[in-house]
Amino acid sequence: MGQIEVIPAASDQERIIANLIELYAHDFSEFQELEIGEDGRFGYKDLPLYWSEPGRHPFLIRMDDRPAGFVLVKQGSPISGDRSVWDVAEFFVVRGCRRRGIGNVAAQAVWRRFPGRWEVRVMESNRPALQFWVSAISEFVGEAIRGVRLERGGVHWEVFSFTSGGGPPDSKRIAV
Repeated sequence: MGQIEVIPAASDQERIIANLIELYAHDFSEFQELEIGEDGRFGYKDLPLYWSEPGRHPFLIRMDDRPAGFVLVKQGSPISGDRSVWDVAEFFVVRGCRRRGIGNVAAQAVWRRFPGRWEVRVMESNRPALQFWVSAISEFVGEAIRGVRLERGGVHWEVFSFTSGGGPPDSKRIAV
């Protein structure tokens, strides 16, 4: 399949993530009503905060030295309000790179990087993402995981909670 990298995104790579967010938002608009701007872009107003606020961490997913996706991690849960839990705020793998194990590698690399309690929330209507997260988290924790169903603002979520013990530092390049 090639070489996969999960790297902390530098501020000069913000534009790459901003471009990938447009693809992500387009895909996500199938499950949630998103408003497109007059400029033809969805945008993501909080993106600059990932380079200026503590507790926020942007990552690029690369395959064979080309962008393949991104992960935005932040500390603090928008669901439970727990400020100490790690949250997968946004996660995206480009369609042409899906179903190859890249997302699994990226998620696990990030979970190992930040030991502690994690929450992953998924809209129930996003069935492909729900299947992915159940599989990825179950593999990571070594047992089947079940989420808790919640409703917030008319949206039904499945929330998965687990703990990462960290792990040995991975090479930035992972062959899959």
